[in-house]
Amino acid sequence: MTRILGDLAPRRTLTYRETGATRTPDVLPAGYHHLRHSTPVGHGPADFRTAAEAVTTWRMHRATGARVRSTAGRAAPGVTLEVGLGVGPLAYGVPCRVIWVPEEEHRGGFAYGTLTGHPESGEESFLVELEPDGTVRFTVTAFSRPAAWYTRLAGPVVPRLQLAYARALGRVLTRLVAEG
Repeated sequence: MTRILGDLAPRRTLTYRETGATRTPDVLPAGYHHLRHSTPVGHGPADFRTAAEAVTTWRMHRATGARVRSTAGRAAPGVTLEVGLGVGPLAYGVPCRVIWVPEEEHRGGFAYGTLTGHPESGEESFLVELEPDGTVRFTVTAFSRPAAWYTRLAGPVVPRLQLAYARALGRVLTRLVAEG
């Protein structure tokens, strides 16, 4: 179930200038940490549809244990969401806005950008592609840099955590696709 964000969501602003830069993952902006992680998650059109649906409806994120609150039940440009991680007093929600959604027959997913209040500044895309040989591939591409004192203090730990989360998303999506 998607919990809808309140009136605060539209007032938040993007925290970076290179909006949409994850559309061209081979040319990410300088001055940021870059993340690219790709993994096969299934095979064939049915698996592609299942994977794309899980990504665009926040199901994949929720299946990792993240809480998602959003202004819509599906990714679309302009949709605002908050992804919550942690438990109890350590729980923390990070605000994002969907920047772009591919409109292609064999490509699904979305990219979101960080909003004020997010500990990082940048953009991250979550894409599912049906390759010509039938492989369904999930790819996370991101560029980010610290936006808060504690993420600056954490230094190289944050990129490692981002990679670990991208890998976890790939494992979860593989499981969701296998379950159909």
